[in-house]
Amino acid sequence: MAKAPVYAIVGNPNCGKSTLFNALTGLKQKVGNYPGVTVEKKTGTLYSQHGQPITIIDLPGAYSLAARSPDEAVTRDVLLGRREDTAQPDRVLCIVDATNLERNLYLVHQVLDLGRPVILILNMMDLAAQAGISIRVARLSQMLGIPVIPCEAVNGKGIIELKLAISRHDLPLSRHAWDIPAPIAPAVAELQASLVSNGGKAPLIARAEALLLLTDQDSVRVAGSAPLDAKTQEILRSWQSRWEAQGVDWAGTLVSSRYEAIGRLASEVAQSAKPSAQTLSDRIDAVVIHPLWGWVVLALVMTLLFFSIFKFAQAPMDWIGDGNAALAGWIRGLMPDGDLRNLLTDGVIGGVGTIVTFLPQILILFFFIGLLESTGYMARAAFIMDRLMGHVGLNGKSFIPLLSSYACAIPGIMATRTIEDPKDRLVTILVAPLMSCSARLPVYLLMIAALFPGPTYPIAAKVGIMVLMYALGTIGAFGFAWLFKRTLLRGKPPLMIMELPPYRLPRIKDVLLQMTERAGLFLKNAGTVILAISIVLWLLAAYPKSPAGATATEQLAHSFAGRAGHLLEPVIKPIGFDWHIGIGLISSFAAREVFVSTMGVVFSAESGGEDTTSLRHALNAARWPDGRVLFTPLVCITLMVFYVFAMQCMSTIAVVRRETNSWRWPLFQTAYMTGAAWIICFIVYQSGTALGF
Repeated sequence: MAKAPVYAIVGNPNCGKSTLFNALTGLKQKVGNYPGVTVEKKTGTLYSQHGQPITIIDLPGAYSLAARSPDEAVTRDVLLGRREDTAQPDRVLCIVDATNLERNLYLVHQVLDLGRPVILILNMMDLAAQAGISIRVARLSQMLGIPVIPCEAVNGKGIIELKLAISRHDLPLSRHAWDIPAPIAPAVAELQASLVSNGGKAPLIARAEALLLLTDQDSVRVAGSAPLDAKTQEILRSWQSRWEAQGVDWAGTLVSSRYEAIGRLASEVAQSAKPSAQTLSDRIDAVVIHPLWGWVVLALVMTLLFFSIFKFAQAPMDWIGDGNAALAGWIRGLMPDGDLRNLLTDGVIGGVGTIVTFLPQILILFFFIGLLESTGYMARAAFIMDRLMGHVGLNGKSFIPLLSSYACAIPGIMATRTIEDPKDRLVTILVAPLMSCSARLPVYLLMIAALFPGPTYPIAAKVGIMVLMYALGTIGAFGFAWLFKRTLLRGKPPLMIMELPPYRLPRIKDVLLQMTERAGLFLKNAGTVILAISIVLWLLAAYPKSPAGATATEQLAHSFAGRAGHLLEPVIKPIGFDWHIGIGLISSFAAREVFVSTMGVVFSAESGGEDTTSLRHALNAARWPDGRVLFTPLVCITLMVFYVFAMQCMSTIAVVRRETNSWRWPLFQTAYMTGAAWIICFIVYQSGTALGF
């Protein structure tokens, strides 16, 4: 039996590539990263009509093989066979957005130059029909000489026809041809010959690579890419010097010539019945990206998000809290008094149970984020932020990773790989953790609950405080970006070129799946990392044992955890924190949300394990040695401000290390964020104290 072919899926961002990959491979997927660069590597298995397994590689989205960012460089290098860690695909699935055929065909045109079997997939045919666009599929297939499959990947239409085409053993090679401009043609031929003789390339691959070398000078390199041989580099420099002397724009000439060929093709196969009609997306965008109303819409969306977090999550949170209390009471009634019982009630339930209480609010946050992404609003938020981002030295493309960081800084930092300029990318990485992620949410909610105890306080006040914390993190990110772009990483902000995808009704199934995955990760973290930290912290709070007759407070102060807190107290006392809070600050370096479970363990231990009241009540009852209230409104606000700015997430530090390939930047990031957190909290607390708060 012949070896099963390997297919690669390529396409522009927002063309439905991931949806198609999921439809073809289902659950038979593996996800990792390409060695040497944090770009996601997704492979899956599809079974042909003959039962033969076929490997599918989902390559990162790209507008062109003339790479301008690390993810586009990976797509280019895999297709050209440059990466030793990934086999060169035998065949290619090119997916295009049927509503933007001419723009999408640029990448297809480059892929066809490679001389490999290609299947062209016209996705979003339903949206094209709604926009009055008709495509002569048979004519397009005839002109290109390859199979063309109309498809609606999101609805599953065309998938069977595509699987049949993939199963074919006799896929034809493209017959497309375009004339290389006369001034450039001799250089292409000479570079092609050199790549064949010196680089061992196949003729068509060598020709395609020669065109790319002349389009972008192969400026983006990633680990795993083979360097050009000396002879080819010499030929390239010679031609470039000659053209510079003659005033020839060789890259622009090649790009223009390719677009002319694509334009002739698109004009023959695509027709628009309503060329001047406004689409529904256009009418919505008239409001959503309006210079004034766009900001109003963004503010309303964020306010609705935070209102929902407080309004709809309270009942399930109370159920979980009551369940925790009932479980702790059941264990106390079942087991005799002793360290094992205290470990279960104070360490496990007091730690993990406390953090799980916030699961409903985490789910609501990710549900809203999923809705915003699936409807197409996320790109609009970046668009309206572009002008503001320009004032701090970045552009709207940096806002997408920052916006993603509201959920978690780790995917936000990984999303910076779409930013072309290395300095802009590094600045975005450095400030992304300042955006208030979901791990901070339990801390904010706990402090707001202590700040506004009881149901008598209006939701508007709680929402206002939450919005203030998120706004403070955003302002801080912009402020430090402005500072870095004018000191450490000087540079002008590049122009933003971004596609605004059409609005779509959200697929609730996909949104719920994403929310469920996030819930699973949250619970897995609670059941592993936070559980382990809670148990270790309980041990540190329970040992060494104090002399007989000591109170629970004296035992906690005598313990290893108490000693660590007292050691830190002189540093944090000027910002209103005592040694109890110090224990929480130390433990939350593992993950910010651990602060909540730590407070649960600490105050449960201090009560001797007999206090079954909520953690909120325990915080309200906490006192300094002289009897002063510990968690005053000012301290609650100051503590939230500290968590806005402080870098307390080991996973984020590890990702920054991997992204920057150096310990220099994560250490710098940790130092500047922690230092800024202390200084700002000192100003807030001391100013508030002076004003009598």
